[in-house]
Amino acid sequence: MSAVHLILRGPVAEVRLDNPAKLNALTVGMLAELSAHLDTLERRADVACVLLTAEGERAFCTGADITAWGDLTPAEFARHWVREGHRIFDRLARLAKPTIAVLTGHAFGGGLELAAACDIRVMVPRASLALPEAGVGIVPGWSGTQRLLRLLPEPVVKEMALFGRRLSAERALALGFVAEVAEDARGVAVAMALRVAETSPRAVEVAKYMIHAGAGEDPGAMIEALGAGMIAATADKAEGVAAFRAKRKPEFRGE
Repeated sequence: MSAVHLILRGPVAEVRLDNPAKLNALTVGMLAELSAHLDTLERRADVACVLLTAEGERAFCTGADITAWGDLTPAEFARHWVREGHRIFDRLARLAKPTIAVLTGHAFGGGLELAAACDIRVMVPRASLALPEAGVGIVPGWSGTQRLLRLLPEPVVKEMALFGRRLSAERALALGFVAEVAEDARGVAVAMALRVAETSPRAVEVAKYMIHAGAGEDPGAMIEALGAGMIAATADKAEGVAAFRAKRKPEFRGE
């Protein structure tokens, strides 16, 4: 039974975590489903913006299900669980379409790291953020000590990871980690997504690449994406393809 759903409503897509009995804690299967949905979304030209949501009001996601990794060997934990999570979260961060995490409940550990991989976040007032890994003898493994440092001040990340302090919605807003705090966080996110749908999808995509490159997030990949997009629009590219198909020498004109 699926625990991560992809819901398409016109130009707005919703990826919904659906494991409320375990506070939407992530399992191996859920990670695989999330990865598959991201592949689908990348190919959907009709989707302008993606919302990442969760069932239930208690928690957006409380991280990784301890039963999914508790019995793994150290090698399995590092090579498969941590690396696979990183791969998928990085995939989310690099999605060409804008993404909004809708935090209608607490986001702890891997759940906070998942929200951090989105472009922006909206949050209900009662929700809080935390990095509680040290309490169960582990450390943040899906970019909690890396990506979060680009979004929050170092002392704040240390408060959460070392001292176990929770970050309130009010403080998260003041620090710029969330874009808006509202009781109807989902409604706010949908309205934002619909505004995106009224803009140029290519301009939004390129702007996202440029911002990520400027922030130091894998600038090589961003530069190649921008360069490839530019060269694909040239007459030389069209000539090269035509010449290849006709099995002749291309006549490039620098256009």
